[in-house]
Amino acid sequence: MSRFNQILVSILIIQVAVAVAVFWPQSAAQANTGPLLADFSPTGVTQISVQEAGKSPVVLAKKGDGWVLPNADDYPANGTKIEEMLGKLAAVKTNRLVTKTDASHARLKVADDDFNRLLTLTKDDGSTQKVFIGSSAGAGATHVRLDGESQVFLTDQITSYDVAGQPGLWIDTQYYTVPQTATVAVSLENANGTFEFEKDGDTWKLRDLAESETQDDTAVRGLVNQAMTVRMTEPLGKSDQPDYGLAEPAATVTLTMADGSTQTLLVGPPAEDGSGAAAKYSESPYYVRVSDFVGKNFVEKTRNDFLKQEEDTQK
Repeated sequence: MSRFNQILVSILIIQVAVAVAVFWPQSAAQANTGPLLADFSPTGVTQISVQEAGKSPVVLAKKGDGWVLPNADDYPANGTKIEEMLGKLAAVKTNRLVTKTDASHARLKVADDDFNRLLTLTKDDGSTQKVFIGSSAGAGATHVRLDGESQVFLTDQITSYDVAGQPGLWIDTQYYTVPQTATVAVSLENANGTFEFEKDGDTWKLRDLAESETQDDTAVRGLVNQAMTVRMTEPLGKSDQPDYGLAEPAATVTLTMADGSTQTLLVGPPAEDGSGAAAKYSESPYYVRVSDFVGKNFVEKTRNDFLKQEEDTQK
């Protein structure tokens, strides 16, 4: 082999060695085994911002002994779930190094502008730490990166599912429920008319049923159950907004209780993008968003939806 070829081979070997050193995951013995977040204590976190790529961040803040959504007028959040997530984050170690190159960040979904989740943690001393939660490399293997650092690590402590990018996943989504035993009548008013239901023993009946009409018991019971227990997708706050459409609601549900009192649920028009509808329950200070299914269930119902059709009665 000529001297020139020997030099070329030597250069190639060096390049391969460098590539392996940069891209090959290091073993636990080779890598630093400390925590990803230095000087981090879950109890010292006062605010969390969770951002899913392309969406507005969800902000969670500590208030007293609990957690709230400050952008929704301090709607109560699930403190247990938040503290569990912070505990998982504190357990992330740097013993499974995947790469040291910035060029790999987008592919692993931990880039500054291409990520699965971005967590911004504000501590009680006012400082912040940011962590990118990226793609999964299999069971027990999620890519994570500390903001400002090039290294990407694998962890089995946390996944993007632990860091929800939707407000509804950080709260109890039950907006309200009323006891069935205390409810004696339900009415639904929408653009298709007013439909009144009354309790008769253990069954519910549509009022003003004509002799030629047969009630669909399943449909009636479904609407009544929906009216007595409503779940939200997210809280909106305590102030009405014009775009909620509640000044002239698309549907009004009235619940009559055994003591003669009434409670109401106002439902706005469902959004064209399928994101749901705004709603307001008379016994809650909060406006909320309900799912597209729930909104349309109140807004689009017609009288025929509560009746058995001729072909059904002949079966």
